[in-house]
Amino acid sequence: MATRKVTVTLDEEQLDRVRSLVESGSASSVSGFVQHAVGLALDDVAGWGAMLADALRATGGSLSATERRWADEALGVGGRRKRVPAA
Repeated sequence: MATRKVTVTLDEEQLDRVRSLVESGSASSVSGFVQHAVGLALDDVAGWGAMLADALRATGGSLSATERRWADEALGVGGRRKRVPAA
């Protein structure tokens, strides 16, 4: 698998905790830890996406605009945010 170096910004406390794991031998490196965490997050997103798709199929499909407005109001969300295109 090809890899590419990127810059990632972490909270200082998070970075300190990751470095502690590396020092204790619980993680191979900071990069290794981040790669593992990203892999888990991607698997998690895929799993939730599949679960949501199954739930939508079982309950009649996607929310209508009216249902979405009701849900946004019930959750106290000020409407849907626009997605920022990936660079």
